[in-house]
Amino acid sequence: MARRKENVAAARKDAMKSTYIARLNNVPTSPRKMRLVADLIRGQEVFKALNILRFTNKEAAGRLEKLLRSAIANYEKKSGSTAQADALFVKTVMVDSATMLKRISAAPQGRAHRIRKRSNHVTLIIDEIKTA
Repeated sequence: MARRKENVAAARKDAMKSTYIARLNNVPTSPRKMRLVADLIRGQEVFKALNILRFTNKEAAGRLEKLLRSAIANYEKKSGSTAQADALFVKTVMVDSATMLKRISAAPQGRAHRIRKRSNHVTLIIDEIKTA
């Protein structure tokens, strides 16, 4: 039993050596707004995605651009080579819901309405383009 777990852990560790990830936690933007921008770059070549984010007129684009730059830096650190123009692409972008801040807004006749300030977690994975 323990040997099987060791083998699985070793395989996972080897897979993580060739995976280049950047994460952004507790972003104070609603996941729905962040997904709109994340859908623009999913599957794109990395430098093309950077240009898309630079010229997108949304607040989430600035945060995703910084995250993508972090993923490129992680690639350069792990692989030991610089990022080439046609070598990398955005493999996956996952936007998950995070904690909600619950606030109260005054309503007429002594009532109160709930305001939910949403936040999200973003995980961005880049991968090398395989040339056959």
